[in-house]
Amino acid sequence: MGAARVDRAAQARRFKELHQGPGVLILPNAWDAMSARVFVNAGFAALATSSASVAWSLGRSDGENLSRSEMVSAIARVVAATGDLPVTADIESGYGSTSAEVGETIRQVLGAGAVGVNLEDGTRDAAEPLRPIADHCARLRAARAVAEEAGIPLFINGRTDVYLRGVGDPEDRFERTVERAYAMLEAGADGVFVPSVNDIETIARLAAAIPAPLNVMVVHGMPPVADLARAGLRRLSTGGRPGAAVLGVLARIAAELRDQGTYDQILDNALPGAEIQRLFDERT
Repeated sequence: MGAARVDRAAQARRFKELHQGPGVLILPNAWDAMSARVFVNAGFAALATSSASVAWSLGRSDGENLSRSEMVSAIARVVAATGDLPVTADIESGYGSTSAEVGETIRQVLGAGAVGVNLEDGTRDAAEPLRPIADHCARLRAARAVAEEAGIPLFINGRTDVYLRGVGDPEDRFERTVERAYAMLEAGADGVFVPSVNDIETIARLAAAIPAPLNVMVVHGMPPVADLARAGLRRLSTGGRPGAAVLGVLARIAAELRDQGTYDQILDNALPGAEIQRLFDERT
């Protein structure tokens, strides 16, 4: 049975509404059809992709070490596996050296079926860990222009890596983050993503100071979702953690086979074959 045609504009509007509550929009980050089907089956309202996990699954390290076409193809596979659920794509800093090239990335990501994107201001340069805010905002404006031309109300999540990269003095990071958040929103972002923040006081301050849905990412020490909701958080991403957890299980399987010659890790962690078949039979 072929898949029904999806109204992406309506899907994008639904995705935006999910950021208005009630509660926190929890976005598990998939990297292929298998991971996407597991998350869909668990009943999440929307999915995201993880650039890190996609890169690892294709034999590369994280950090825009894939080509644009490789990342877009991975996004398309996740979208195809999710049915009518909205998918937002992690496209790092946009797979382009200019805002026009970022616009082309957005065009292709929309063609792959995603209705949201993350665009980050982090760089791979230790001396200049953040992209100049004017440059980052030009990329956001280019993304918005392409989405409007396509007639898709794309949810653009402007990400700032102030905390993730440890930029500046710790006491200045809150103000620096809020300043960048306002600039990103003015440039067309719908939400603000601040990875690597895990204390409830800072999350609550950011949620109160930023007039848009705040997104953080699961890291060690992250409070429970109920506490995050009370703090005003609207969106929680798992990032590359699910992919890393799967690699952790594989590493334990490998060590047991090598060292003990036994199979407990394989047998104890495996889903039943019939359950796996059901995940995919319904997609045919």
